[in-house]
Amino acid sequence: MSDIVDQARDALRQVIDPEAGLNIIDMGLVYDLREEEGVLKVTMTFTTEACPAGPMLVASVEETLCALHPNVEVEVTFDPPWTPEMITPEGRGLLGR
Repeated sequence: MSDIVDQARDALRQVIDPEAGLNIIDMGLVYDLREEEGVLKVTMTFTTEACPAGPMLVASVEETLCALHPNVEVEVTFDPPWTPEMITPEGRGLLGR
């Protein structure tokens, strides 16, 4: 993994899912994060397709990553659909589970 990808992953820990109160990395909402051909690419999801916070989360990801890299592309997918099992062990600890 490149330094920019590590920096981006750390930075995305500052983007909080407002419903869960947990960052999107530990929520398991970020499926892929990579640098490809000069573009920092993020593939992410929401807890549901009808997530009212979805547009705000995408905007927060873009804003956060644009501070690190000039070219950012965010793709939202629902394949596979998010489930609570995708929460990291660290995230479970933060949620008290």
